[in-house]
Amino acid sequence: MNTSNIKNYKPKDFAELLGVSDKTLQRWNREGTLKANRTLTNRRYYTYDQYLQFKGMNIENDKRQVVIYARVSTKNQKDDLQNQVAFLRHFCNAKGIILEQCIEGYGNRVTIY
Repeated sequence: MNTSNIKNYKPKDFAELLGVSDKTLQRWNREGTLKANRTLTNRRYYTYDQYLQFKGMNIENDKRQVVIYARVSTKNQKDDLQNQVAFLRHFCNAKGIILEQCIEGYGNRVTIY
């Protein structure tokens, strides 16, 4: 999965992703544990590749795929199902996420495309 779709993270967002505080990121940056990148205006930012490296994941061999899943309880809610799928597709497009597969279903019935 190419989850590096979000190219840059603000320190606050990156800290939340890691489950630490922004102050911890600042300290790690000073100590060299996790160096922040800098914009032209000297603002700190982090990348998804830094997240993967910090978590010890192999970036080059990342073969995961993005899949969306939408489900409603009954066939009568088919319009709601289509709205869910449209919303999820729009979200992926807005974030630049490459969608590999869509799974949708109602009740016990599932369709994969």
